[in-house]
Amino acid sequence: MSGRVIIRTVSELCVTAGAVIVLFVVYALFWTGVRADTVMDDQIDQLRERWSKGAVSQAPPKPGATPASTTGTTGPATTGPSRPGPYPPDRAFAIMYIPRLGFTWNKPVLEGTGTGTLKKGLGHYATTARLGQEGNFSVAGHRRTYGDPFKDFPRLRRGDAVVLTDGTTWFTYRIDKGPYKTVPTDIEVIDPVPRKSGYTRSGRYLTLTTCDPEWGHSHRLIVWAHLDATQPVEAGKPEALRR
Repeated sequence: MSGRVIIRTVSELCVTAGAVIVLFVVYALFWTGVRADTVMDDQIDQLRERWSKGAVSQAPPKPGATPASTTGTTGPATTGPSRPGPYPPDRAFAIMYIPRLGFTWNKPVLEGTGTGTLKKGLGHYATTARLGQEGNFSVAGHRRTYGDPFKDFPRLRRGDAVVLTDGTTWFTYRIDKGPYKTVPTDIEVIDPVPRKSGYTRSGRYLTLTTCDPEWGHSHRLIVWAHLDATQPVEAGKPEALRR
């Protein structure tokens, strides 16, 4: 084989490899995002349709229930003959809004944090508290790919609102600490009272987690929040969502 043929063959291989890389980048940056946005919109539409038919994931808090404060104090726990059971796996049960990330930012929250679930939206750690209940309601989301739900996670600041609804109630959480950087093995961040959060007592908390760096997964970014207020959906949007 002549030198000219070798050079041409190597050049063709380089062009092919470059094309494959470009196609992968397009897939990662664009196509997965388009598909994920469509899937998440469908999840929200299905959830709202269920709500319109009266199928909600939990009853609203009882009158007089008091949300936790930033110091970790908490109001009376929900009383009654029985507590609600776990959410159905891989199914949306709430919608999350974070005004800091844009007033058009809204994502479905599904039960579980498996790979397939996180392609459809945000995922609730199944072993953590239910929405609005005492404990630590913990949610994970992709930083990049599959719609980039937490792409701007580092912009979150203390005092920012994280608002969720389950179809009957608005839950407004306020961020107290973060973004805090840690490693994936640091599972204490979703404990009922996370040791590094600054909370010292049981309360009604929220933890959000995502990957770091932006295109890697060697670390995790965490924010912690407390339940600041609740109100019935019939009362209109909470103040944090009013422009």
